[in-house]
Amino acid sequence: MTNRFLLLFLLLTFPQLISMALLGSRSSGNLFNKEGQLLHRSKRGWMWNHFFLLEEYTGTDNQYVGKLHSDMDKGDGSVKYVLTGEGAGTLFVIDEKSGDLHATKGLDREEKANYTLRAQAVNRYTGRPLEPETEFVVKIHDINDNEPKFTKEVYTASVPEMSDVGTSVMEVTAIDADDATYGNSAKLVFSILQGQPYFSVDPESGEIRTALPNMNREMREHYQVVIQAKDMAGQMGGLTGTTTVNITLTDVNNSPPRFPHSSYHLSVSESAGIGSTVGRIKAADGDIGVNAETHYSIVDGDGRDSFGIATDRLTQEGVITVKKRLDYENKKTYTLKVEASNTHLDHRFDHLGPFKDTALVKVSVQDVDEPPVFSSSVYVFEVQEDTPMGSLIGVVSAWDPDVNSHRVRYSIDRHTDLDRLFNISSFNGSISSLQFLDRETSKWHNISVVATEIGNPQQISRVPVFIKLLDINDNAPEFAMFYETFVCENVKAGQLIQTISAVDTDEPLIGHKFVFSLSSSNPNFTVIDNEDNTARILTGRSGFSRRERSAYLLPVVISDNDYPIQSSTSTLTIQVCACDRRGNVRSCGLEAFLLSTRLSTAALVAILLCVIILLSEYPSQSSQSKGTAIGYWNSSVPVKPSNVTQAPAEEVCLESAKRDVNNALRSKSFVS
Repeated sequence: MTNRFLLLFLLLTFPQLISMALLGSRSSGNLFNKEGQLLHRSKRGWMWNHFFLLEEYTGTDNQYVGKLHSDMDKGDGSVKYVLTGEGAGTLFVIDEKSGDLHATKGLDREEKANYTLRAQAVNRYTGRPLEPETEFVVKIHDINDNEPKFTKEVYTASVPEMSDVGTSVMEVTAIDADDATYGNSAKLVFSILQGQPYFSVDPESGEIRTALPNMNREMREHYQVVIQAKDMAGQMGGLTGTTTVNITLTDVNNSPPRFPHSSYHLSVSESAGIGSTVGRIKAADGDIGVNAETHYSIVDGDGRDSFGIATDRLTQEGVITVKKRLDYENKKTYTLKVEASNTHLDHRFDHLGPFKDTALVKVSVQDVDEPPVFSSSVYVFEVQEDTPMGSLIGVVSAWDPDVNSHRVRYSIDRHTDLDRLFNISSFNGSISSLQFLDRETSKWHNISVVATEIGNPQQISRVPVFIKLLDINDNAPEFAMFYETFVCENVKAGQLIQTISAVDTDEPLIGHKFVFSLSSSNPNFTVIDNEDNTARILTGRSGFSRRERSAYLLPVVISDNDYPIQSSTSTLTIQVCACDRRGNVRSCGLEAFLLSTRLSTAALVAILLCVIILLSEYPSQSSQSKGTAIGYWNSSVPVKPSNVTQAPAEEVCLESAKRDVNNALRSKSFVS
């Protein structure tokens, strides 16, 4: 090692020594600058050139750099050399008498490559400068003391599987801190230490490429490659650095889906609902991600209409489901031909296909004990309301659909027939009436019939039965409401006193048509049928006397037109009242007065209740008062005695009664 450094030192300092030897001859009068160009100087001047120093000096003595000399120096010791600048006095020292320059320790070019110093020759005794201060440079010459370093200790890269040879994977980068402009210390060469024969590296650029064709991810996915960088252009003695590159083969769709079995056997209960899962099958695919996405379909078989298949996106399985109701008694087995195919194809690998596969799936339907089945989902029967008790209304029918069928027993859910109007034969399902049925009471009866397997009572079925009662004409028409009217004493013959109408609870097919008449001839009143299910009551003569007779009861016969014809007699009450010429009642019985004022029965009851309450509340006050405790009505407001304080309830009664009577008085009208 010592000889090596000595050789390098001599090579580097040889030009300097020659230059100094030339400068040492005063007769030459020449000086070389930094660029080595020959300069002409004056008679007096410095005698030096650039200085060069090898880095990393390890000797025990100070390292000689060079000699500074002024042509003013006669060798008598009167000249003193002074050094300033970068590292002066610490890194560099000068012999003030001889001008010899030394480095005090080894220097690292990678830390600092150049040092700029200044030198001056002065008179030792007077300190007067003998030469102008001049700069010079000490250059640190590089030695190969730094190994290459990669920018990363570990690289991660990927490349698609099945890539062609020479496909670029990535480029690694290494840095050498040595001087790239001096020698080969920083000239790097890349090589691969681990990862052959799969990958290669470009020795100059560090680009990693594939070296084998058709590398299959399904066979091997991960590779670890070690790359070396060597300086000195790769020559012997060069320093090295390494890095690791982890390479992953990314997936391409080069593996077709394949069923591991050619046939599959599944079973499903016949009671499975639509959409129920029958089972799962899966085609194996060596690819991953979207390249492994598989589409399943039923391409053939007698079960295409009864079953469906869909892809579970999480597991890439084909899920077979029920599409139609199954019946073990009708069909016990089905065959499906299922196809699995990739959804994302890479046509570069079509030659590896086809990228689909098929398998047979046999589905067995499992028998379950089913409840009875009615011949209809709902039954509607019609029966006339006059049908005798015990008459047949209708028949329901149910059977056990199982292969090993049982007999069926019928019954009525009594929660739907609380009055026990109907009965059913437990053997043949015939429904009959237990009571007389009246359409006017209920037009429809809704019951629930239960069918139970005799051998398995847990298996039951229900069906709704609607029974409609057909109408017969068994009800006579009658007044639509309770009628009361009045007639004035001075009324004329043929005067309208009341219009009446009728109702009938029956519902004839052609609608109601009522006929009105008097039960016998009557000289006082007549009935005129309007032929629209209403009639008018007219006076049959002029002049009535309330003294002779205060009221008349008029029987009116109402008949329908259905078969058989039904009729009834309703009575109309007619009060006789004294009226003025305008038909206003002057005196009459209370009922006639109320009729004339159009007061309802409810209003009459309200007024009477108020009177009773007031009389019972204030008997003493009413007897002591000079007036009346109830008061009287004028045309607008009832007057109360000042010494009577009424409770809120009585005030409400009086106000209500007053309002009814006043409204009636304002609106009363009479037919004269």
